[in-house]
Amino acid sequence: MDHAGMLENASMETLSLGSAEFPEATVERTVEWVDTDASGHQHNSAILRWVEAAEAELFRNLAQPAYFPSAPRVQQVINYKAKLWFGQRVTATVKIRALGRTSLTMAFEVRGFTPGIADAGTDDGGTVAATGTVTTVHVPQGAAAAEPWPVDFVRAVRGGSGRGPDIGLV
Repeated sequence: MDHAGMLENASMETLSLGSAEFPEATVERTVEWVDTDASGHQHNSAILRWVEAAEAELFRNLAQPAYFPSAPRVQQVINYKAKLWFGQRVTATVKIRALGRTSLTMAFEVRGFTPGIADAGTDDGGTVAATGTVTTVHVPQGAAAAEPWPVDFVRAVRGGSGRGPDIGLV
């Protein structure tokens, strides 16, 4: 399956979040030795693993397990801002930013926290280590091209009622 061409075929009829509320999810992790490179700070691939863990949490919370086998990535943008170190506590948050007829874009942020600060009862708010976006398209199993998102998926993303942000669905 040619995922590279799917972004061109995906509906670009999306609206950015603005003031509309889309769902989000956050996971907390610790930078493990396997997450680091030889210098002891996070390997670039660790960021995406944490973001994907938050994405999985998001779609579990929305009761949408069918999302994963039918939503290949067509674009990932990562902006690295700071290093994360072995043993450091991190959070990864994903939030749906735009939903099109066949595409979905999530924004993400990964933060690192100073060791010992949260343990003392005062959280430092963390340092932004990475930001970016991930765009997927809906390709049902067996299909060769992007197709519109199922109605139940759209309702879940919009808040369950079918009401919510006007996302330009046709």
